[in-house]
Amino acid sequence: MNKELLGATIHALQNGLTSIPISGALDNTETWQQHLLQSGEPALQDVGREIGNLQSLLSGGNLDPEAISSSLSILGSQTNQAAVNASPDFQAQLRTLGDLLLQLSTKLKAA
Repeated sequence: MNKELLGATIHALQNGLTSIPISGALDNTETWQQHLLQSGEPALQDVGREIGNLQSLLSGGNLDPEAISSSLSILGSQTNQAAVNASPDFQAQLRTLGDLLLQLSTKLKAA
């Protein structure tokens, strides 16, 4: 796992979803998807597949806030689950990312 990419993702999301250009979000998710799908770990590959779903939702042209919210919620839950099995130096950052994804999902759903 890449600690710099993880930190950059958390930082970008802390500024809110609307502060991230779609192109930047797609670049970030593409990097994560490749990394996770190549991990060889089924749980991380599931996260990678859900990232692929999110990419489809973001690049479809007609943004569906409810579907994006649902995908962010799934990713948040999967990320928190992955934190349980992660090395100690990544656990806190993964929990932060998972919680942030869940919060953003809730905000998007309420918007």
